[in-house]
Amino acid sequence: MTLEQLRIFVAVAEREHATRAAQDLNLTQSAVSMAVANLEARYATKLFDRIGRSIVLTEAGRVFLTEARAVLARAAAAETVLADLAGMKKGRLSLAASQTVAAYWLPPLIHMYRQRYPGVAVTLSIANTESVAAMVRDGGADIGIVEGEIDDPALNVITVARDEMVLVVSADHPWTREGVVSTMDLTTTPWVLRETGSGTRSTLETALSAAGLGPKDLDIAIELASNEAVRTAVEAGAGATVLSRLVANSGLASGSLVEINFPLPARRFSALRHKERHFTNAAEAFLGLVRETPAPSRAPQTRKADRTTGAT
Repeated sequence: MTLEQLRIFVAVAEREHATRAAQDLNLTQSAVSMAVANLEARYATKLFDRIGRSIVLTEAGRVFLTEARAVLARAAAAETVLADLAGMKKGRLSLAASQTVAAYWLPPLIHMYRQRYPGVAVTLSIANTESVAAMVRDGGADIGIVEGEIDDPALNVITVARDEMVLVVSADHPWTREGVVSTMDLTTTPWVLRETGSGTRSTLETALSAAGLGPKDLDIAIELASNEAVRTAVEAGAGATVLSRLVANSGLASGSLVEINFPLPARRFSALRHKERHFTNAAEAFLGLVRETPAPSRAPQTRKADRTTGAT
């Protein structure tokens, strides 16, 4: 049994189709079929049932699939260790990040990293803060970078930057003209918010708690899973929102968004790493680069409505 046979078996099992597996592996269909047939013949075990043009795993195939994946994962881990020993001339780095970080802060860092270590292949998964933490905890990512607060005993949480939050509305929203924005005003205007579990949503909920309010006190008109979608909806007049200044900058600069003075806690960008999993040289080098990078800076002066005077 070879690793190549295992790789082919797993590909066929996951796709339930030899031709598609062959295409994805850049192999001929005959080579794929022969690898599977050789496994079955050598161990006198039927791994697939052929039903018409489709193939499905037998019970033995399903059990073997779990073991085959585990062997391939261990082989990949061994390859990573060897790459470390080779001085990062080659290797892999798996990152996961929440949306604000992934879209507005991380891309230049990944570019800088690739310039320093061109032999290291970098992948980036994007999810909300809770999902990123789960990926690092479960071994799906070497490093996670999030803007939300994480309390997980399996993870080390390292502050790497600070992020400024802003309350924004469209240019024709009443808050840009009124003299005072009261706590009651927060409960009567429509809101456009990120989904529960996002760091952006958590920041607003912290600010509401300080004002004696909760999410249920707000008129939540729209919930969206994208910062850009939230910003676009608010620019169109759908309501108020809280965003990272990194996200709001373009709208503030163009005048399609207006910042409302309102006390919001600064939040931190945090790097997550598993306390017990092997931390590769590639991951250590990337974390070092992140620590070198200055925190996101404040945007140039933009239109702002004063929370107490209504001046613009």
